[in-house]
Amino acid sequence: MQIKKDDYCYKAESVDDLRDIVFQAIDEVSEELREISLKIHDNPELGNEEKFAHELLVNYLRKKGFNVTPSAYGLETAFVAEFQSKTGEGRVVSFNSEYDALPDIGHACGHNLIAITGVGAAIGLKAVLEKFEIEGIVKLFGTPAEESSFGKIDLIEAGAYKDVDVSLMLHPHVHNGAFGNFLALNSTEVEYFGKSAHASGAPWEGINALDAIVLAYNNIGLLRQQNLPTNRVHGIITNGGSAPNVIPDYTSGKFYVRGRTSEDLKLLCSRVQKCFEGAAEATGAKLKTEWSREVYDVKINSPLATRYETYSSQRFGTKFPSSEQQSSISFGTTDQGNVTYVVPGIHPTYNIFESPSKVRNHTLEFAKQAETKFAHEKTIEATKSIALVGLDILIDDKFYKEVRKCFET
Repeated sequence: MQIKKDDYCYKAESVDDLRDIVFQAIDEVSEELREISLKIHDNPELGNEEKFAHELLVNYLRKKGFNVTPSAYGLETAFVAEFQSKTGEGRVVSFNSEYDALPDIGHACGHNLIAITGVGAAIGLKAVLEKFEIEGIVKLFGTPAEESSFGKIDLIEAGAYKDVDVSLMLHPHVHNGAFGNFLALNSTEVEYFGKSAHASGAPWEGINALDAIVLAYNNIGLLRQQNLPTNRVHGIITNGGSAPNVIPDYTSGKFYVRGRTSEDLKLLCSRVQKCFEGAAEATGAKLKTEWSREVYDVKINSPLATRYETYSSQRFGTKFPSSEQQSSISFGTTDQGNVTYVVPGIHPTYNIFESPSKVRNHTLEFAKQAETKFAHEKTIEATKSIALVGLDILIDDKFYKEVRKCFET
């Protein structure tokens, strides 16, 4: 069947045929995707060590007819899988798959499910490009180390997204929505250098590095009183000294700073840095801070987000809070935020619990839920919904223009 195109979009009477093909293709691989999800869940790997998941996904995508590049863009456990229409032209719709786990608690953020959402959505669009004469390219990025070193930033810097028109991905949660807040993040390693002395015999001869880091910690605690409720600061002392009868000459800590926006984050990081500096000044210890690269907030593209919620509610009866209600919810941080500053994108969450739950991501309870059949069923529904958004990017010129306008303003 050939799809005819007018000045704006493909004929409405043909769109349902395209959507049916997307759904059918995803349904046909649903059990295969569940098997992949469970294998990744049962073999958790930390960031940049996801060799099992990488090989599993690369081999599967090759069997499904994608052109796959393993160890892509200089990252050993990254990959890119691509399929293009016969013309080799058209817009480029990309999806992201994550598959790294957390220390000790495994897939407590459900990345085994995120892995198959990207795979399933890419397969859905590939089926349309194969069966109809539609211009377009679908790309699936395997993005390692989201929980640790933020692999998508490495991919951005290597140019992975430079030819991409939109970036779509999903995240399992206890909330349904495409307008929730993902916070910007920066982190720092903090070190204080003092002078050791006998803690009983001559403590006045020392410079107490432990006092410095404790004072810094308390300074930050007081800073919270005048901090925006959407911002976060949290940290630990990683080295507090070696013996109680010795004035510590060295201490260290690690702190995370999060803001609702990148602008909020920069202001807060400056204030936190002053907390560290004030502690050094007060104690006489020398300070060294090493800030990491910034992870941005998710720049929500309203047309993409609205279209995703429309498909999910109409096709599967999903209930969504209003966008205003969703904007009051703050999630964690994701390097998908950095991607949304480069290309239009979204990062919707979908609920994998059968009844209202107080369980949150990064817990053993969430890891257990991420392997259930119900979680898989909801993952397939969300995958179909976001695949339809990607389809609209390929065939609906007016919609794509709205997406670009939102991104550029």
